[in-house]
Amino acid sequence: MQNTTYSLWRQRLGYGVADLSCNLVWQLISLYLMFFYTDIMGLPAYYAGLMFLVTRLVDGVADVLMGLVIDNTHTRWGRCRPYLLIGAVPFGLLCMMAFYVPDFGLAGKLWYAFLTYLCLSFLYTLVNIPFCAMLPFITNDSTERTTLSAVRIVMGSVGSTVVAVATLPLVHSLGHGNQQTGFLYTALIFGSIAIFFLLLSFANVKEAINQQSEKMTLRRAWTSLRHNRPWFVFAVNIFLMWGAFFFQTGALVYFFNYYVCNTTITAIAAGISTFVPLLGTLTVPFMAARMKKRQVYLFASTVNLAGMLIMIVSGTHILGLLTGAIILSMGAGQRTAIYFSMQADPVDYGEWKTGINTAGILTSVNGFLGKVSMAGAGAISGILLSTGGYVANQAQNPQALLAIKACYLYIPAALILLSMIWMGRYYRLDDTYEEIKRELDERKCSANEHFTPPPMKNPINTV
Repeated sequence: MQNTTYSLWRQRLGYGVADLSCNLVWQLISLYLMFFYTDIMGLPAYYAGLMFLVTRLVDGVADVLMGLVIDNTHTRWGRCRPYLLIGAVPFGLLCMMAFYVPDFGLAGKLWYAFLTYLCLSFLYTLVNIPFCAMLPFITNDSTERTTLSAVRIVMGSVGSTVVAVATLPLVHSLGHGNQQTGFLYTALIFGSIAIFFLLLSFANVKEAINQQSEKMTLRRAWTSLRHNRPWFVFAVNIFLMWGAFFFQTGALVYFFNYYVCNTTITAIAAGISTFVPLLGTLTVPFMAARMKKRQVYLFASTVNLAGMLIMIVSGTHILGLLTGAIILSMGAGQRTAIYFSMQADPVDYGEWKTGINTAGILTSVNGFLGKVSMAGAGAISGILLSTGGYVANQAQNPQALLAIKACYLYIPAALILLSMIWMGRYYRLDDTYEEIKRELDERKCSANEHFTPPPMKNPINTV
């Protein structure tokens, strides 16, 4: 059936609201969970950072297993869509539970935080890995993939912005001065919205590309991945790009609360970090039509790095900090949008090179690497805060302030610079992708022409 403008945008928006759902919870975790653990639940920063590390490493294994599950899933709804339906409700419920403070001692709170955070991470894997892996099954048109990725980032940015701007006011309003109650009710609202939009996405996105393949095993996946150099380059960059992101988002509240000492602009800065990337995302389809994806990535990273440098030299000057935050967020939005568009291309390269389609396992390994980078950022941040002498809800000493600024600006700037060097030097798939895609499409057409469907079973003889 021919796609109409209505059906195209229904699917694009349906695809996008799934990322909105994920980002409502993800942004709540990224911006506020570490702060919630240290300043509200009362966990030591060192233990909270260690918990982030252990949880993300354990959860990363689930990512890889989820990839295998996707590559071996065959239903009338496709490979990926069913998991949006299965995971929606428990995902929202775990979001609420993660922001509850039980009446336990310190050890009990540590175990509760660990278990709820681990289970929430598993549920995030259950819905997010299939969602990310879905793109190659929705369309094989490179331009439409970029459009879908842009819509996804726009909707995800809406979710992130709502969390960044509304969380602290909601906590204050719903808790009536009690932050424990405020965070719980706020998480209940965001979790409920996430459930609704995941179900809406399931109902409106269709997997049009039906790829029949052999049963996926770890051996077959490894055969494909070890010959996929573009994916290897892309995978290494995950540590650099997402590592910078996780350091910065995790330290934002600490930076403006304790280093700048201006809590009134914390929500403004958080809103900038989530809304402005949306504006950057809108420019990506225009740039991608005129530049190679690698070039768009490098341009966006340059903008992002320039914003960080402005913030570094601004000290505690509010206007300079907010100007730098706007610029770095613009670049971050552009870079993230092109990143998700680029992520699907090594899948096609791997299938062209080895004949094995690894959309699920490749996406899950990418997710695992992203979680490792998040775990490392959380653990290192916790260690730096502890060794710097950080004390919650107190004026911080110079060493603690240096640790906070390093996590928010110095380390992210260094990682982005390394990312630009790495991608600029080693990522070359853009140079041959169109030829690879054309040859791959010809192979599939040829295979379909020679395909003979198996004889139907006698419908009468069912015993």
